[in-house]
Amino acid sequence: MALTPRLDLRQSQSLVMTPQLQQAIKLLQFSSLDLLDYVEQELEENPLLERDEGDNGEHVELLHDGDELSEEMAESGDEDGGLDAIDFSNPEKDSEIIGGDMDVDIDNEWNTDKTSETEIMQASLAEPAFADSGPGGATDFMGAMPNLEETITDRTSMRERLNLQMAMSFSDPVEKLIGAQLIDMLDEYGYVSGELKQVAESLECATELVEQVLVNLQAIDTPGLFARNLSECLALQLREIDRLDPAMQALLDNLGLLAKRDVSALVDICGVDAEDIADMFIEIKKLNPRPAQAFEDTVMQPIIPDVIMRFQVGSGWIIELNSDTLPKVLVNNTYFTTIASATESKEDKRYINECYQSANWLVKSLHQRATTILKVASEIVRQQDAFFAKGVQYLRPLVLRDVADAIDMHESTISRVTSNKFISSPRGIFELKYFFTAAISSSSGGDTYSSESVRDRIKSLVNEETIDKILSDDKIVSILNAEGIDVARRTVAKYREVLGLASSIQRRREKKSVL
Repeated sequence: MALTPRLDLRQSQSLVMTPQLQQAIKLLQFSSLDLLDYVEQELEENPLLERDEGDNGEHVELLHDGDELSEEMAESGDEDGGLDAIDFSNPEKDSEIIGGDMDVDIDNEWNTDKTSETEIMQASLAEPAFADSGPGGATDFMGAMPNLEETITDRTSMRERLNLQMAMSFSDPVEKLIGAQLIDMLDEYGYVSGELKQVAESLECATELVEQVLVNLQAIDTPGLFARNLSECLALQLREIDRLDPAMQALLDNLGLLAKRDVSALVDICGVDAEDIADMFIEIKKLNPRPAQAFEDTVMQPIIPDVIMRFQVGSGWIIELNSDTLPKVLVNNTYFTTIASATESKEDKRYINECYQSANWLVKSLHQRATTILKVASEIVRQQDAFFAKGVQYLRPLVLRDVADAIDMHESTISRVTSNKFISSPRGIFELKYFFTAAISSSSGGDTYSSESVRDRIKSLVNEETIDKILSDDKIVSILNAEGIDVARRTVAKYREVLGLASSIQRRREKKSVL
């Protein structure tokens, strides 16, 4: 049979990741801050996009009593109706409403129809009610107010302050160069991160000179800065208050034993009795292991929830999206029609059409993202209703597949939706990932337990311990088994380490040292 080329026409189906689909997936896993940054960038690049200054309503979903999920999407608004509640045909009535809300008589304060121009001029030229109070400043509130830039606090950073003090303390240019290098090597806690030998090799100087400069730097500012380890940091602070004796130095050289509360070993090493060890321990607890914290100027950003839930009598849980985290954009169709009709170049028309399609797809993707988040959050609240009503001990084991099957979505979609998304509830703000926990079987063959609820139970058992009754891991396992929770000893040890709880031996030593 001869091999000859030929043309065939075939039909097939395939899933293609178009740029629009990639954009929708990317928007779904964005946090609220990342989404705002992305939309701001699109507003700058796409001339057909503009901000929607109006109020288009919020996505709201109700979970009625009995855990029945309502299929309706109700629009929420202010209780007083906002601008829609104002009757513009009767301005006198509305002025009374507004004046009552603000405790101001609008006609008395703002209506100048009954006041002559002469009275207005006399009032403006009248003497102020308060006279100047002297050099301390005027009290007539008529002076020029400071600019916004003048009211901002200018905090000096740690490195700026150290460089300034070093310039005043050191006169040798070589020492200043070494000091600048050591200041740059400070980490966020105030420790020198690096070897002094490397500094000497890079600056081609003697290691002894670098060590001497380091000692001088340790004495010019906050005690504890420029330490190379925790022991040296504490020693610098104790030397400042004249409490660094040989016994204290021996204690600092054995901080590992101090962490284990091994008092008997410390008594032998330091050459003092147990009472002196307790006093030394109290003095060490007063020190600051992170001296650079005094210069920290990092502003803590609060968590802004993406979903807000509240309970309403007669309606159950009400779940709504936080409108502050939803960027509102729309497509300017009027501008598109104007420039599309005036454009003649084929390239310009293609660019305008691409911008129009991209803008439409972005608006659609944002709406789909909001709807998907609300749908997933509502299903999570429905399945974890006992947690919100009774507490963490009633948190159910939940996996992505459970939510995906309930709302007919893929597990990867649920994973993207719950990443970096937070819900505000009467019990606090939680990440949506928090509600997905592994299941621990029941010893009686009943319902399974959530790993988070088991960890909470372990924590409560440890907090209720007394010095005469310290619970070992085996004892905790026995208690949990008696309560119907089938858990192994290694699982209890793992959960205890995750919670930051020490072993039973260390907890016993800590309680004895406190006494």
